[in-house]
Amino acid sequence: MHGHTRTSTTPATRYGDPIYYPTAIQQPVMPLAELPPGVEMVTLPNGSRTLAYTQPQTLAPAPVAQPVPAWAKTTALLAPTVGGGIAAAGFGISYAAPGLIAMTEALWATIALIAAGTLAPLLLRTTRGTSGRGATPVQHVTQNISASGMFGRATGTINNR
Repeated sequence: MHGHTRTSTTPATRYGDPIYYPTAIQQPVMPLAELPPGVEMVTLPNGSRTLAYTQPQTLAPAPVAQPVPAWAKTTALLAPTVGGGIAAAGFGISYAAPGLIAMTEALWATIALIAAGTLAPLLLRTTRGTSGRGATPVQHVTQNISASGMFGRATGTINNR
């Protein structure tokens, strides 16, 4: 037979229709001594107790640390060295820039003096050679060059006699 009846207000039934609930069937209970290995009686969060497979409580071996590769060690050691070298080069260039500028100005002044010393006699010979006077007299050129400091700007004068 059926169990007791209750009335329901769900849309599938009409008001006052009986709803039949089956009676609970009692399952046979296995004694705890007969449980196979790995099966235990556990309590669920809702409070009910049930049988469940459980993992054996063994400690997992600690993971073995892998050695650091040689290329990683080399890279880690070279990174600050390369960075420091770049920084040192930047400071060196910033300190050397004024001296390099002074040296280039001194070189240009030297080139200008050499050019003036070689072009002046050539220009004077060509102008005298056209006048028809014969041999040109020997030219004496005196140059006075002075510079202040190792990288100072060179200045000079040329005296023709």
